[in-house]
Amino acid sequence: MLTLHRAGFVLPDPGRAGTVLADGAVLVRGELVEAVGPFGELAAAHPGARVRDWGAAVLAPGLRNPYGAWLLERAYHPDPREEIGVEPVPGGLDAETDDVRCGASARRGLQRLLGFGVTAVAGSFARASVRTAVARSGLAALAPAGGTDAAEGPLDPLAVLPLAQAAHGPVAAGGRADFAVFACDGDAPVPLPGGCLATVLGGRLVYRRR
Repeated sequence: MLTLHRAGFVLPDPGRAGTVLADGAVLVRGELVEAVGPFGELAAAHPGARVRDWGAAVLAPGLRNPYGAWLLERAYHPDPREEIGVEPVPGGLDAETDDVRCGASARRGLQRLLGFGVTAVAGSFARASVRTAVARSGLAALAPAGGTDAAEGPLDPLAVLPLAQAAHGPVAAGGRADFAVFACDGDAPVPLPGGCLATVLGGRLVYRRR
C-alpha cells in the first residue's frame, strides 16, 4: 500500500543547502521510500495513495541519539506504575544486577526515544537484555563515535544538536522509510526541540503525539 506523507516543509537532507521542499511529500511503499517531491506532483501521479497530512510541520530524517549507552544501561526509565515520573533517573541502573529489570527499563527508554523522533541509537551495550531490546525495537543500532559512549545526554538530540548533525538520513527514494515530523519554529522550516509530532520507522507509524 502506498502512503503519501505531506508536510508544510520537507527536509530530505538537512545537511545540504537548498533541499527544502515547501508543501512537500514523501511517498512510502512498504518499508521503503518510493519518491520525495512536491505534494501536488506526487498526489497527481498516485491518486490511490493514502494521504497523511501533517499540516504546517517539518518532515525530516529521523534522529540519531549518540548517548545510547548512558540512556539505556545506566539511566533508569521508570514504570508509570511506580509513580516517580517519566524522566530518566541518572545512574539508576549502575548497581543493578537484575538483567530482566534492565531490559524492561531499556524498552521503556526506547519507546520514549521514538517520541522525540529518534530512529537510530548509538552505543556499546554490555547487557544482553539491553542488546535484545535495541535489536527488537526496530531502531538502527550504531557504533559510538567521538567519545560519546560513556557520555550523559538527553533523550531528545535536538536539545543539544542542530538538525544537520542530529539527522540520521537522508530521506531518499530507495532508502528505508525512517523519518519524523516536527512542529515548526514559526514560519521557518526549523524543527522545535521536543516538538516531535510523529515518528515513522520502516514505513510504520510508531509514534503519534496525541
